[in-house]
Amino acid sequence: MLIERTDKEVIIRLPATMDTDDLQDFLNYARYSELTAKTNVSQKTVDGLASKVNKDWWTKNSKRFAK
Repeated sequence: MLIERTDKEVIIRLPATMDTDDLQDFLNYARYSELTAKTNVSQKTVDGLASKVNKDWWTKNSKRFAK
């Protein structure tokens, strides 16, 4: 692995043999970090929103899973 920093970006070179699922997980985390770096939301607020989204999703989709 090689990491290079320029004035505008960070370049990461990885071997082609790297597992693509692991690479995707890394990229997802990097994107999440980039998007949330400047937010000032508490974890409690995030947890509440996630709970509401999950509850709403389950209400709309539970029939698809009920037998």
